[in-house]
Amino acid sequence: MTDFVFDTVAVIGAGTMGRGIAHVAAGTGSKVLLVDATEEAAQAGMDKVAGTLQRAVEKGRIEEASREVILSNITPSDDRATAVGNADVIVEAVPEDLALKQSLFKEFGQTAPAHALLGTNTSSLSVSSIAEGCGAEDRVIGLHFFNPVHIMTLLEVVQGKQTSPQTIETAMALARRLGKEAILVQDVPGFATSRLGVLLGLEAMRMVEEGVASVGDIDKAMELGYRHPMGPLKLTDLVGLDVRLAIAEHLHGELQSPRFEPPEILKKMVADGKLGKKSGEGFYTY
Repeated sequence: MTDFVFDTVAVIGAGTMGRGIAHVAAGTGSKVLLVDATEEAAQAGMDKVAGTLQRAVEKGRIEEASREVILSNITPSDDRATAVGNADVIVEAVPEDLALKQSLFKEFGQTAPAHALLGTNTSSLSVSSIAEGCGAEDRVIGLHFFNPVHIMTLLEVVQGKQTSPQTIETAMALARRLGKEAILVQDVPGFATSRLGVLLGLEAMRMVEEGVASVGDIDKAMELGYRHPMGPLKLTDLVGLDVRLAIAEHLHGELQSPRFEPPEILKKMVADGKLGKKSGEGFYTY
């Protein structure tokens, strides 16, 4: 069995997904560098992790000592070059912008250690396209985590066209270390989860438009009838309506299928600033 090194993890992007990944990686004993464009943004991500852990302590889910250990393993930073240059694993978790991700991976290809795993947390963009021209295409792989990262057990591992078997093996080992159940999928638009999840959410929205049932009853149908832990409309609020719209538009363009054409209700709500939980209003009010 190959020995893998996961001592130092650099997470690039301290938003919702990045800080969640940092939280979980730090819980395994890895030293985590949580990086964002500014020190303030990185610290804000760190503060969110601290808040999540404090609530877990108050609910009796973890001990105070565990909270302190996890926080001690995370260092917020705006020094991306140093973080990348010292990492065994790099996980990019910036917004779904192909050009932005490509520029980062070209940087990783030049500055990351030769053994480092180069992961992208993209939920819909082509891993092969993200890796293109970075000079280390064989080490680039999709590591699609799910929100909230510290609770959701799935890790969707996406192999690009040039991803090596060694990289896949390392990614699977990382998933086990993080306590995740991994699935391996090909680099096709939407992978497995986004394609199915977005399709279900879009159809639920069309049902609202058509007056089939109320938002709450549509969600309840899937929660009680199909044992989904969260209905598709409530999940859309959690993910963000703007994020769902961007993914739907991308899949519609890539697959040229009317199934993924965004419904008018979604486009209007995003235009009105009703983005879900993060804005205080979406299909539900928060």
